[in-house]
Formats: sequence, structure tokens, C-alpha cells
Amino acid sequence: MNATTTITIGNELTVRRLGFGAMRLCGRLIMGWPDDRENALRVLRRAVELGVNFIDTADAYGPHVNEEQIAQALYPYPKDLTIATKGGCIRPEGRWERDGSAAHLREACEGSLRRLRVERIDLYQLHAVDTKVPLEEQVGTLKRLRDEGKIRFVGLSNVDLEELERARKIVDIVSVQNNYNVANRTSEAVLEYCERNGIAFIPYFPLDGGDLEAAEALAPIARAHAATIWQVGLAWLLARSASLLPIPGTSSLAHLEENVAARELALSEAEMVELDRLAATLTVN
Repeated sequence: MNATTTITIGNELTVRRLGFGAMRLCGRLIMGWPDDRENALRVLRRAVELGVNFIDTADAYGPHVNEEQIAQALYPYPKDLTIATKGGCIRPEGRWERDGSAAHLREACEGSLRRLRVERIDLYQLHAVDTKVPLEEQVGTLKRLRDEGKIRFVGLSNVDLEELERARKIVDIVSVQNNYNVANRTSEAVLEYCERNGIAFIPYFPLDGGDLEAAEALAPIARAHAATIWQVGLAWLLARSASLLPIPGTSSLAHLEENVAARELALSEAEMVELDRLAATLTVN
């Protein structure tokens, strides 16, 4: 099956349908810089050389380090490069916590603008819903930031269908970023909603990320294409829906090249049916 090669976000931002998730360029536990700082910058530059023009990050990665890496490696940015970042998570002593207060989201956005060296963020996503703050307040803050010209488009991450529908009553939502892959389809209903409503779905952990523990089930298809199981997982995402924008991440130049090569892997209809059958035993409940 041939996959559509591009996707348009918000009817304006057209990007290739294999982005790059930059999170893994940070140090251990997604904190600080890695030991090899220059390698992180080389990976970012090579991703762009290979035709990637959508990069996903967040202020919580590092924290702040990941956005600084992107600016150091790529600024001034290519005209067709879209950088998506997120706010709403904090990292006290390395823990992952949520802060969706209006004050924090505004501060987080301002910080991302400075670190990325831009006047407006193309796609700004609520990293995760803070259950201590009304969703309407969190999304309303992003709407105000958009109206002020600091955000071009608003997206959501780690949301269910009910939260997505509520958010759309406040501001136009152009993307959803949830955990989704051949072995974890718990967000299937959200993906189908996005398909119906012209919303880009950005699957994070599109490869293993702990979700493909039974990934050897993909091995026969991988062998048939002289590919890796991870390339098959990416090819499945690209063929599964034109609304999907996978963002595999890596700190390895070799793995980056391997991931990008998955764009050329065309799965047959029979192979797609087989992967759907496997999903019944692979999907995380």
C-alpha cells in the first residue's frame, strides 16, 4: 500500500509524514544534556538533511535543554521547517508532574519562544491535562496566547475523546498527540475522530517505547522486505491513516537513517490485514 507523503496541519502547515521526536536527545531520564552534546546537534541537522521538516519537542524535555538543542543546531531555520513544542508539564527533581495553570502555561510559552528564538510557535500543544485545573481554563489560556500571536495553532497531547471534544468548543484544535502504534491502539477512537474532523494525529512512541514487547510477531513481514521490525511498525503507521504523523525519535545517526528509510517501505494489503489480526493479541489493554 502506498502512503500519502505529506499532511497539512490546520489547513496551512504542510509537512512530510515522518517527523522527528527530539526528546531522546536529552540526557538520561530526559534530563540535561547527553554526554555527547555534539552528537545531539548532528542528529538534528541530519534529520533535516534527510527531508524531515516536522520536529516535536517540549519545554519539559531537559527541562528546556531540548528546545535549546534545536535552536543551536538549526537556527536560522529552513523556511519549510515546522517546530512543535508543548507546555503543561514540569520536572521537579526529575519527576513528571503537571501544571496547567494559566500563569504556568503563559510562562512556559514565553520560555519556549525565547529558547527556540522565534516570535511565534507554529504548533503549541498542551502536554497533558492537569486534573487540578479546569480543562476550559487550560485550553482557554492557549487560545489567548494564539489570539496574541504567540501561537499559530493549538494542539493537545495525552487526551481522550471527551477532552478533545470539550477543547474544540473553546479553540480550533489542529492536532492530537497520543501514544499509538501497531501494538497499542487504545486511542483508536480518538484517531477515528481526528480522521473525520481533519485533525492531525501525532503518535508518540511509534516504535517500541515499551509497547512492542511482542514485536517479534512483526518479524516475518520484516524479513519479507529485508527490513527491521521497527521499520515495519513505522510503515504500518504511514499506511494505516493519512491523518497520522509519526515522530520516531533516536539519538543515533544510524537509527535515524533507518527510520527515515521506512518511508519507502510499502506494505501489501495482505500484510496490513495480518498486522490488524496481530493487533488482537498485541494491543495493550
